[in-house]
Amino acid sequence: MTRIQFLSSTEKKSIHDGSLNILENTGIRIKNAESIQILGKAGCEIESNLCKIPPHLIEESLKKSPSSFELHSQDEKRSWIVGDDNVIYNPGSSVSFMKDRKNSEIRKGTVDDLIEIIQIVEKLEYINAQSTALIPSDIPEVVKDFTRLYLVLNHSTKPVITGAFRKDGINEMWDLLVAIRGADELRSNPSAIFDCCPTSPLTWSEVAAQNLIDCAKLGLPVEIVPAPLMGATSPITIRGTLIQTNAEILSGVVLAQLVNPGIPVIYGGAIAPMDMRYTTPRFASSEAMIASCSSAEIGKMYNLPTHAYIGLSDSKTEDSQAGYESGIGLVLAALVGINIVSGPGVLAYINCQSLEKLVIDNELCGSAYRFIKESSSEDIDSEIALIQQVGHGGDFLKQKHTSQYLRSEHFMPSPIIDRLTIGQWIKEGSKSTLTRAKEFVNKILNEVIQKEPNPELYRVFTNLIKKYDLTIESIF
Repeated sequence: MTRIQFLSSTEKKSIHDGSLNILENTGIRIKNAESIQILGKAGCEIESNLCKIPPHLIEESLKKSPSSFELHSQDEKRSWIVGDDNVIYNPGSSVSFMKDRKNSEIRKGTVDDLIEIIQIVEKLEYINAQSTALIPSDIPEVVKDFTRLYLVLNHSTKPVITGAFRKDGINEMWDLLVAIRGADELRSNPSAIFDCCPTSPLTWSEVAAQNLIDCAKLGLPVEIVPAPLMGATSPITIRGTLIQTNAEILSGVVLAQLVNPGIPVIYGGAIAPMDMRYTTPRFASSEAMIASCSSAEIGKMYNLPTHAYIGLSDSKTEDSQAGYESGIGLVLAALVGINIVSGPGVLAYINCQSLEKLVIDNELCGSAYRFIKESSSEDIDSEIALIQQVGHGGDFLKQKHTSQYLRSEHFMPSPIIDRLTIGQWIKEGSKSTLTRAKEFVNKILNEVIQKEPNPELYRVFTNLIKKYDLTIESIF
């Protein structure tokens, strides 16, 4: 299997040492009283909401963090190892806009849009996890966290990457997960990963820190995801940004392990330069991809599972820019061995979902998996014997060896990817990749069979809504 590496051992050690220096001498600001109390009790130097973390506490926390864990489907029929060089693709999470599949307009996303995203992902072969991919604009703010998760659990069996924007959001979302799996089963065989995001530079907000504490208390795997803008909220250089984000992540590792030693913590990130011409983030730039892959290498140095926002596009439409940015990112993620890859389906620098891009990216994910798949284990002597048997001017089409290894040796994309002859392509309507993707999306959605929601899940969701004096009718 092919693997690539961006950082040398010396570079990774210097970044590690720099981060320890920052945490011990500059410290990290934490705007959450419970977090400050936990860290102070563990021996950190506290001054108001500024916390300085000694190196020994970081080393101890890293030793307590597991190198891998099993992520399970909601129906418990499948599981994946999060760790080593295993790669799991999922849609980017928490965008605000949707590319309308009927008129291509970019508009605010709705509940119906999120349901369609979930239904499409459920049918995609190479995107093995869901996410709470879109923030619906048509429901009240106070119920958005748990409503997004309810929709995933109601329409999919795949595991989910999610997160909360409210201080009490984690506990409400936990109730929904328990309705499907039960508390003990959920702790031992998790089916969800929660993002917790420090604010760059070097800050944990009241909400993010509380989310991290609550995840740790409940035994939920947590993904620590800084989102620095290079040149704006982190240094302009890749190395400087890596030192800062590493410090931010390590502070989260310490807090999580102090709350619940052994809780799975994923080393994540959503790194992008700021485009100084337009003051926009460039999440699909070369620098963003290098920084994301390098950051994952640092996480692997600590023997932690890894995550990155990569494989997305800054383009606003499903064009060649979207194709090359997403394709490069998805393949690089596989070659580095990033465990959780968030990005398929995403346009406009993590701010817009496209169903057509999602199904195209699924093919790119399949191709990326082929880059890291081991080739045939058949011994070379058998290959030589086959060539000698066919001899000069023969053919391999009728050989049993060809049919035996065709599917395992060659990645076979769906008809979304054009492999027709010119004549066949013209005969079938001279369709573009985008046109074929639209047809595929419509086919999936037209074939969806609506099921009755899980009764216990529905009951818990209804009770959560009632807390805010709302009804099902007011949400949907």
